[in-house]
Amino acid sequence: MTKSGTEKKRVRRAPQSGGRDLPDAPSKKPAPKKDVYQLFAEKVRDNKQLESRWAIMQETRVEYFRGKDFTAFLKNCPEIKEILGSDKDLDVEDIVNTLLRKNLVIRCDRVVKTLRPGKKKLSSWPAHLEIHHEQVFSENDGFFAWTFMKRRTLWQTILSFLWPIFALAICLFPVYPYQCKIVVLYSCAGALLFIVTILMFRAMIFGILWILLGKRVWFFPNINAEETTFRELVRFWPEKDEGEPPKWTSRLFYAIVAVLVVLLLRHHAPDEAARARYQKKVSNIIDDVLEWSPKLALSGMMEKHAVVNTTESNVSASKNSSAFSSAEETTADIEVETSTDEVGEGNREGDTVDDEADHVE
Repeated sequence: MTKSGTEKKRVRRAPQSGGRDLPDAPSKKPAPKKDVYQLFAEKVRDNKQLESRWAIMQETRVEYFRGKDFTAFLKNCPEIKEILGSDKDLDVEDIVNTLLRKNLVIRCDRVVKTLRPGKKKLSSWPAHLEIHHEQVFSENDGFFAWTFMKRRTLWQTILSFLWPIFALAICLFPVYPYQCKIVVLYSCAGALLFIVTILMFRAMIFGILWILLGKRVWFFPNINAEETTFRELVRFWPEKDEGEPPKWTSRLFYAIVAVLVVLLLRHHAPDEAARARYQKKVSNIIDDVLEWSPKLALSGMMEKHAVVNTTESNVSASKNSSAFSSAEETTADIEVETSTDEVGEGNREGDTVDDEADHVE
C-alpha cells in the first residue's frame, strides 16, 4: 500500500463535523452548599451587638449568651434573618430550636443555684455552667453556648506565629547585649510595678468606701478573672452593687483590724541599715545577671581550669618536697645511728685496752 493511500485512510478516520461527538469529560461535582443556619450562627456570633460572656462548662471554656439578649438582638437587627432565606419569618423560639437540633448551640444552666451570703439575687452571668436537661428555648432563664469553633481572625493567626518567636526570645535573654538587657529588665519591672500598684489602689479604694459608706466599689472589676476576654479584663467602670449593705459593727471591726495591721507593719519595718543591705544584695544579683555573657562564662571556666591545674601542681610539689624531706630525715637518722655505733665500738675497744693493762700490772 502506498503512502498516499495510508494518508487518505487516516483522513477518513478523522472525526467530521457531522459525525457523532465524543463523550465529554466528567464534570466536577458542585461543592456542597453550606447550611444557612450554620452561616446564620457564624454571622450572629461575630456580631458585637449580641452580648456574650465566657464561662467554664465541664472543664471546657465556652462562649454563651442569654435567651432574652438573643430576642432583643433579632428585634434590633432584623436584616440578619435574611440569611435564613425561606425561614426568615420564623419566630425566635423556632430559630433557636432549629439551632439546638443542628447542634450549633446547646442550652446550659448555672452550676451554683443558691444565693451567697450578702447577695439579693443570683449572678446575671455565671462563671460556671452545666448542660441543661431540657434542650428547648427559654427566654427568661436560658443560657445558650456556641458549640462550633469560631473563625480565626487575622490577628489571631499572626499571634500564633509570634508566640514561638517570643518564647525563643525569652530563652535567649542571657546572650542579649547589655543595653537590650537593661530595656527588657526595666520594662518588665515597670509592668509588674504597674499591676501591683493597680491592685493596691483598687483595694484601698474598696476598703475606704466600704468602711465609710458601706458600698462595694471595685474599679477594674475583672482584672483577676480567669474566664474573661481581654476587653472585659480591662473594663474600668465598677460593677453594680447587688448585695446588702454591711452592718456598722462589721465596718468598725474591720477598720480597727486595718489600723492594727498598719501599726504592726510599721513597728516591724526594716531599718535603714537592713534596707541598704537588702538593696545591695539585690543589686549584686541584678548586676550578675546583666553582666553575664558567653565570653565571660568561657573566661571564668578557663580561669577555674587554670586554678585547678595550679592547685594540683602545688599539691604534687608539696608531696614531692615532703617525700624529699622525709628521705633526708631518714639519711640523717642512718648517719646518726652509724656514728653512734662507731662511738660505741671505740668505747668498747678502749675498755678492752684498759682491761689488758690492768692484767699486765
